[in-house]
Amino acid sequence: MHTLYHWPDTASLIVRLVLEEQGVPYQTHLIDRAAGELNNPAYRALNPLGQIPAFETPDGPMFETAAILVYLCEGHGLAPAPGSAQRAQFLKWLFFTSTNIHPTLLQMFYPERTAGPGNAAAVVAHARARMADYLAILEEAAQTRPAWLSDHEPTALGYYIAVLMRWIAPDFPSANYPALHRVLCYLETRPATLTCAAADTLGATPFSNPQG
Repeated sequence: MHTLYHWPDTASLIVRLVLEEQGVPYQTHLIDRAAGELNNPAYRALNPLGQIPAFETPDGPMFETAAILVYLCEGHGLAPAPGSAQRAQFLKWLFFTSTNIHPTLLQMFYPERTAGPGNAAAVVAHARARMADYLAILEEAAQTRPAWLSDHEPTALGYYIAVLMRWIAPDFPSANYPALHRVLCYLETRPATLTCAAADTLGATPFSNPQG
């Protein structure tokens, strides 16, 4: 049995969506943030940075969203299989997302972590400019409707991007990126999304129009 340590509408949502889509048996552990569980030695043994998510598997604990997604997809689909022609493209764009879009989003939300409170405005401005570049690159790739980011089949990378775009929607509405928007709208029809949206109270259009 897998155990997902989670908090609503955080990066654990990405993993939960994929677990639901794959039908992998799992249980959840709601983190007690008020009690400081993220800093407890027991949780730090699962995720040494004290961040969300942590994921217990039969092969041992995991952290880092992209690593968890690769692990799950190797056994349960939602990504091109190892050895397939599309595998390299999937890995390339997965790590483009995890090493560029995701950290830049965090700089937009928590700029003081990067350069201290006195430099927050400059960090946010720089992060927004880079985010615009990254989304333009990703939109261009999505226009070819690749298998690793399908708008008619669920993919792990699609769910990852959908959650990130949910969070940056006030500054970067998905409607401005038609190819990505198609992916988000499709994923909103999936039972996995409906289940997770209900659990985290995310509304009827959690990806394409989270403010709606």
